Amino acid sequence: MCIREALAQAAAELKKIPHIGTPSLDASLLLAEVLQKDRVWLIAEASRPFDEKDLHKFQSFLRRRRGGDSVAYILGRREFGSLMFTVCPAVLVPRPDTETLVEAALENLKGKKSPTVLEICTGSGAVAVALKNEAPETEIYASDISAAALEIAAANAARLLPEKSIRFFQADLFTPLPKTESDIKQNFTPLPAMPEERLFFSLILANPPYVPSAEIEGLSPDVRAEPRIALDGGPDGLSLIRRIIHEAPGHLENGGSLLLEADPRQMESIRALLVREGYTDIQTYKDLSGAERVIGASLIFEPGGKNGN
Repeated sequence: MCIREALAQAAAELKKIPHIGTPSLDASLLLAEVLQKDRVWLIAEASRPFDEKDLHKFQSFLRRRRGGDSVAYILGRREFGSLMFTVCPAVLVPRPDTETLVEAALENLKGKKSPTVLEICTGSGAVAVALKNEAPETEIYASDISAAALEIAAANAARLLPEKSIRFFQADLFTPLPKTESDIKQNFTPLPAMPEERLFFSLILANPPYVPSAEIEGLSPDVRAEPRIALDGGPDGLSLIRRIIHEAPGHLENGGSLLLEADPRQMESIRALLVREGYTDIQTYKDLSGAERVIGASLIFEPGGKNGN
């Protein structure tokens, strides 16, 4: 069997699976991985035969794809913001729409001197690492409740950025969790817990779980295979977002900003939550499809205000 025939057969098999929207692309990405070549090479060498061992591995990949594993999990990586991130079932797969969050953050940080940023729900670290890559002068902290996710995020940062360029810590949103031996080994750095030592941030951003609980079972199998803790936003999808909006003022410097990724259908509800909590300068940012994907707002504190600045 030659490469052209193998790809045609694989694409035809994948096309039969309702949740696979890009069968030809998926087949070519998986075969390129098997042969350790790029997709241009596959086209140029379409008539070349390949051996039984490669065919067996390719078929194994196809079985996993038909069974619901995403291409990113099969390959163990996903490109985001021109950088290649390691991914696995412990983390959400970075998506192009989330690049809107990075772009909004870069716009927000323009003109700010020595900004300090906190990303919560960091997952694979894609947003924090991409932001640091574009704005190396920014001091960035990143947190997640999952130790397994933080291990992946720290490894991505170490590979893609200078050593210790992002300070990772395990937390329930803003509240650091006790350090474990694993944390110490991975060099996760908790935020200072005492009020007199607390850091205040120029910008807090997050791509939190925002899928309503009842909608998760209706997602495609490859999305359902991602960690539920990174998807499930509670009954209306806004449980974590409400907490973030309410708690962020205690961690923002005066005039600091909050940026949140969410479902475009949730933007009006989030806007109302922001207004209720006293945020101003509320604006949205559109993704590649033109949908409102990120919402941002600022906080100005009166003397003696909520964060004590």
